[in-house]
Amino acid sequence: MWKIIWIDLWTTNSCVAFMEGWEAKVIPNAEWNRTTPSIVANKDGKIIVGTPAKRQAITNPINTIFSAKRFIGRKYDEVQEEIKSVPYEVVKGKDGSALIKFDWKEVRPEEIGAHVLMKLKEDAEKYLGSTVNEAVITVPAYFNDDQRQATINAGKIAGLEVKRIVPEPTAAALSYGIWKWKDENIAVFDLWGGTFDISILELSEEGAFEVLATNWDTHLGWDDFDKRITDWIIDEFNKDQAIDLRNDPMALQRVRDEAEKAKKELSSTTDYDINLPYITVDASWPKNLMMTLTRAKFEELIADLVERSIEPCRKVLQDSGLKSSELHQILLVWGSTRIPMVQRKVEEFFGKKPNTGINPDEAVAMWAAIQAGIIWWDVTDVLLLDVTPLTLGIETMWGIRTPMITRNTTIPANKTETFSTAVDNQPWVEIHVLQWEREMAVDNKSLGKFMLDGIAPAPRWVPQIEVSFDIDANGILKVTAKDKATGKEQNITIQGSTGMDEAEVDKLVKEAEAKRDEDKKKKDLVDARNMADSTVAQAEKMLRDNKDKIDETDKKSIEEAVVKVKEVTAKADATKEDFEWVTKPLSDTMMQVGQKLYQAGGQPWTQAGGEAKGDDWVVDGEVEDDGKNTTRV
Repeated sequence: MWKIIWIDLWTTNSCVAFMEGWEAKVIPNAEWNRTTPSIVANKDGKIIVGTPAKRQAITNPINTIFSAKRFIGRKYDEVQEEIKSVPYEVVKGKDGSALIKFDWKEVRPEEIGAHVLMKLKEDAEKYLGSTVNEAVITVPAYFNDDQRQATINAGKIAGLEVKRIVPEPTAAALSYGIWKWKDENIAVFDLWGGTFDISILELSEEGAFEVLATNWDTHLGWDDFDKRITDWIIDEFNKDQAIDLRNDPMALQRVRDEAEKAKKELSSTTDYDINLPYITVDASWPKNLMMTLTRAKFEELIADLVERSIEPCRKVLQDSGLKSSELHQILLVWGSTRIPMVQRKVEEFFGKKPNTGINPDEAVAMWAAIQAGIIWWDVTDVLLLDVTPLTLGIETMWGIRTPMITRNTTIPANKTETFSTAVDNQPWVEIHVLQWEREMAVDNKSLGKFMLDGIAPAPRWVPQIEVSFDIDANGILKVTAKDKATGKEQNITIQGSTGMDEAEVDKLVKEAEAKRDEDKKKKDLVDARNMADSTVAQAEKMLRDNKDKIDETDKKSIEEAVVKVKEVTAKADATKEDFEWVTKPLSDTMMQVGQKLYQAGGQPWTQAGGEAKGDDWVVDGEVEDDGKNTTRV
């Protein structure tokens, strides 16, 4: 019988585990190590993976691929900084994606990931003595649809059906909290090779794990720590010998390996002797590299990187609604959290010592095994609730982004709202799906568009278009639009190449923060314009429906007020105050006339934004008792 495994995949090392009975176990690889380097190499026409690939990297730097996770599901133009940190060649694909030159051809990063997954699968099958066809795989919390889908594709290439994609911080929390069964708030500080995540989860006595909030820095990881040491070694050698080792790929690889060793050693010692004999040769003599790196100097080199990790911590506390004093545990995940300076900074910010009782290199993989057990029914009393990290919505009239599912909403999730048409006899509507936190549609990431046609001719606001957002446990979004009258519907599944890339996330986050006031002004102007347009439409309908009941004086007052509103609406440079100045008199006049009609037994009128009677009356912004919103698209 085959089993389902859990895999903590790359950037630097990968780990695989499974659930045996009620216990999660890490599976050692063929070399009997508990983690496997996420390195793939082509040596003499043969593909080698893991420790053997790492051993030959010094002599084969161009054909040895590491840190491929930094390129997965991303465009070439977005990874220019990452390209500078690797010796192999990264090129631009026909679709603009980042491809890696490997095995004499251009391959996608997920193909490199598939080689790593194949080895993990083979090692697991040898250890378990049975076939492995299914897996749960973890990804960084910020991974978008492109990257999640690319990870799933890597699994498919490796012969694995990926049953679920799970955020790494969530996995680490589960590995800590399983079987504890008590109410706790936990922060997971997840410092990977190339990325940093921070998540806050709520654990309950009933075995529920709910993610309250998550935040990240997509360009912060222990690779950056290694690079600081590497640059320092090279710069010091260059000062002494006037030789830049960056121009020698083999020497550069040796320095990188030594930098990684120095980082690890300095977590337990105060200094590390760097000794690389025959590092290079000049015209006169072979050169040796010998120097000492102290912990104090190391901390000086990485101080700004460690400080950068605090801002996401500050944001995640704000989003979760908790204070640091309300956190019961701070979990540290992955090896670089062993660095004393990192631990001190975490303690300083949260006001409590972090929990070092779990193996930071294995915590995520142990959780994956538990999640695999949940899927395979070995474990039935654990409930895991993740969140979607970014707001999802659609574009509505005047370019407004209308949120459907807000960021940090627990997933799986679904939301349905009712919208309508913007003009009379509109035969179709376009559903433009957006992602991000900006108020105006143009400032958000477009995930996709689709048309719903065949709408029966009717006055604007009468057709009712039901739009549904449905996110599954992997964060994959399906959007459906349905015409209530005809029953006709269309849908789109947002995955693959339609997701947002990491670089754009970073950029838009900063823009959203810097332009929050500007966005609000734009939204207020659009809202004022919409209110003016809506009030005019209601006034004209009021006059049509009650032409025999409204006296000439009231009719003239309404018509004159409508003309003034339309004059302002026609101006391209009209301000929010301009719209409010002319809309209020019209609204007040309509209210007075409506009261007269009501007293006379005619059709009542309600102010813009309120509820109106009649099956053919749909009001912009109406909120019904079931929580569904009717507006125009």
